Amino acid sequence: MIKWLKEDVRAIFDRDPAVRGVLEIVLCYPGFHAMLFYRMAHACWNRKLFLLGRFISHLGRFFSGIEIHPGAKIGRGFFIDHGMGVVIGETAEIGDNCTLYHGVTLGGTSWAKEKRHPTLGDNVVIGAGAKVLGPFKVGDNAKVGSNSVVVKEVPAETTVVGVPGRVVYAGGRKEAESSKADLEHGQLPDPEAKAISCLFEQIRALEKRVKDLTEEQERLKADSQSDKPSSSTAKAS
Repeated sequence: MIKWLKEDVRAIFDRDPAVRGVLEIVLCYPGFHAMLFYRMAHACWNRKLFLLGRFISHLGRFFSGIEIHPGAKIGRGFFIDHGMGVVIGETAEIGDNCTLYHGVTLGGTSWAKEKRHPTLGDNVVIGAGAKVLGPFKVGDNAKVGSNSVVVKEVPAETTVVGVPGRVVYAGGRKEAESSKADLEHGQLPDPEAKAISCLFEQIRALEKRVKDLTEEQERLKADSQSDKPSSSTAKAS
């Protein structure tokens, strides 16, 4: 337990620039409190003490505002920033060095007693308010934008945004050798803005084409009118 707690503290120091000391983490960080309750509840769950595990989990939800089912499997270096409203379901699996922001849901889409919650790979970042729903995998080093709703598998090394979530960036990490998570989840591509920009470009091109055709029509009309007097003069002569 002490080893896990030290790793949780180290993860907060690595990924939260606002932290000032260990005592502040112990007293004021709900993500740390939630993980403390989770470790105890998960230990009870693994020993078939299901009711006690759920009760400890419920206490953790009451004190931290974060609901983690004791049956969930969470790796090392897990960090929940702020945390209010985070929900992690029973069959969810979370890899190492993952980061969740407030309002994130790792939920299910089935009532069957089976794997129904997502699996996160290593170094995954889930933005504030995002919902990841279903028994699929979010690949290593993937990022999910704030308020996205993801309902299908996310490949590794990709960025997903929107409702429903769709891949808007695929490729390697900016610093492939870095062990720290890329937390710039607020600087994500905006596919809607890009689509609107493309539509405006097409409209401008069409307007130019219409203008050119109108000018050409006016020119031809003027040329035809200038030819009429000469034809009449030729007939009179």
